[in-house]
Amino acid sequence: MSYIYKNLSISKLSIIGAGQIGPDICLHFSKVFSKHNVELVLVDISEEALSNAKIKIEKKVQKGVESKAFKPVMADAMKNSISYTTDYQNIADSNIVLEAATEDEKIKNIIFNQVEDICDDDCLFLSNSSHMRPEVIFQNIQNKSRCLVTHYFFPAERNPVVEIIPGEETDVSVTQSLMGLYESIGKVPIKVKSSYGYAVDPIFEGLCQTAILCLEKGYGTVKEIDAVAQKSLGLGVGPFTALTLTGGNPITNHGLDEMNHELIPWFKSPKLLRNAVGNNTSWDIAKRGEKVEVSPEKLPVLEKQFLGAYFALSSYIIDIDISNVSDVNMACEVALVMKAPFALMNKMGLDSVCQIVEDFCGEHKEFPFPKSLKNARQKGKWDISNIVKTVQDGVAVFTIRRPKVLNALNLGVIAELETGLIDAENDDSILGSVITGFGVKAFVSGADINMLASLKTPEEGYENARSFQVVFSRIQNMKKPIVCAMNGFAFGGGNELAMSCTMRIAKKGLPILACQPEVNLGFIPGAGGTQRLPRLVGLKTADEILRTGRPVSAHEAHDIGLVDKLVEGDLISEGVSCVKQLASDELHAKPMITDAYNDGETPQEVELKHLSKSIDAILTRTIYEGAVMNLEDGLDFEARQFGECMKTDDMKIGLKNFLENGPKVKAEFVHR
Repeated sequence: MSYIYKNLSISKLSIIGAGQIGPDICLHFSKVFSKHNVELVLVDISEEALSNAKIKIEKKVQKGVESKAFKPVMADAMKNSISYTTDYQNIADSNIVLEAATEDEKIKNIIFNQVEDICDDDCLFLSNSSHMRPEVIFQNIQNKSRCLVTHYFFPAERNPVVEIIPGEETDVSVTQSLMGLYESIGKVPIKVKSSYGYAVDPIFEGLCQTAILCLEKGYGTVKEIDAVAQKSLGLGVGPFTALTLTGGNPITNHGLDEMNHELIPWFKSPKLLRNAVGNNTSWDIAKRGEKVEVSPEKLPVLEKQFLGAYFALSSYIIDIDISNVSDVNMACEVALVMKAPFALMNKMGLDSVCQIVEDFCGEHKEFPFPKSLKNARQKGKWDISNIVKTVQDGVAVFTIRRPKVLNALNLGVIAELETGLIDAENDDSILGSVITGFGVKAFVSGADINMLASLKTPEEGYENARSFQVVFSRIQNMKKPIVCAMNGFAFGGGNELAMSCTMRIAKKGLPILACQPEVNLGFIPGAGGTQRLPRLVGLKTADEILRTGRPVSAHEAHDIGLVDKLVEGDLISEGVSCVKQLASDELHAKPMITDAYNDGETPQEVELKHLSKSIDAILTRTIYEGAVMNLEDGLDFEARQFGECMKTDDMKIGLKNFLENGPKVKAEFVHR
């Protein structure tokens, strides 16, 4: 067997390097490929390194079994898919070889010279590096068209972001295939042009440099500096702690000095870092659970240093044109677990941001004020997109990309989607559109829960619901066909968006595809769910699904008429094909009922279990009274009823429970 992604077929994959990150990369591949019987080979010249790698991998797999992340059968398949060897000849017949050895030009050259002699001409060569340009790593490879750098982030088996860096001679189609492959196995790839350190590491290591400079200048202790960095940037751990946990002192020390002449002179390893590397000493970081107090005098000084550095560094990456605002914004938030830089700048206001950066550049003379920040200030904001648009064979494809929240919708996302769809509607070269979600888990996980939790009054609830409804009705009424390609589960607002499209197709075999889970959170659907679902699947079926909040599988969704087609192959290609057939009248979609449709059906008995009786009463009224209205009147009625939920105690209880405990803990409703 093999894992197939479009034109890539992977039956054997080899990882070279059993040090710190190689085993973690291997672990991730074992998780996604074991069910496809892909053979994994972990190679190292050291038997001890291989032995330690095996212990490390199997220990993490066992933890996964204990936490119920892996079933025992899957855990065994993962472990059995990996072989450990010192013999490079065992990588023969690999479809992909990924090198994850020491960050050393000579070592990487030696490795790939061996690899090229052993592997077939169509084998892809990947190098996991955090700094080195692909032109340097692959300088002696004869066929450079198949060579790329992949930069994983710690911990590689769980951190979703991977920077993809093609070289000057890398085949464009190879880069595109690799981007798609990584998305298909649960990663979040971003493409970065060849540059030392790529897009994210100059930001991370620049913040580490800032932290150490603050220590040298006496602005705070290690613990204080870490604490303020966490608070001001939203970091999971401070820079000193990150360096300690990842063993990052040596590579950061080397990287900063290389950036000094590769990028700008500001980058330079501070004396304290050089000493720490030379003496093999560690930082005096706070212990787990230790509370660190920072004086009112130190706090603003340190905050300003970190904000100034973060904003300057992020903007600098845009200045050198190796990535884009949206990718860097997302990558910092997801890979580094911190506040998204450009979104934070927009929130703070660019006038105050520019003053912070001017002060930072004034103190750090070798850091030039970024031109891109100056331009953004003139526009009044950074343009950040949560939707990726491509055009395939005359069809616009819109991918909602918010991986941190599983593509959840907020007002900004739907406004951006609406603008894109209107542009496609008015473009004579576009036949229609496909809407899909990023990744393989979720199409859209629902409406952003923090947005809903911020609503305070019934009037705010009504306006919020109507904002979604107006856009979804506009989508439904567009003249050009819009196909929703449901790549994963569609909950709440995601299912409501899907129902507004001309046609819905879904990945075959999904055990959970669609759900209107609002009742579990103490409110009713507000973006059309109570009105469109009954018109698509029938009043009786919709009544039970809406009032219990239960999910339906792809198979059931197709059986009841919620989904028009199940797809085994490439979902987007099928979506594009459906749009073209709809546009040429070769295919006809089931129309949405827009008139009143209830022939006297009344609410059925439903076992509510823990669910709120007060919310069920509001929901039942919304479903059945809306059924004797036309669709637009029904939608307005739904929005008003959504506002009514805000008067209940149960909506407050449901939202609070979800935010504090997540979706698995049932809310204790009081039925009022």
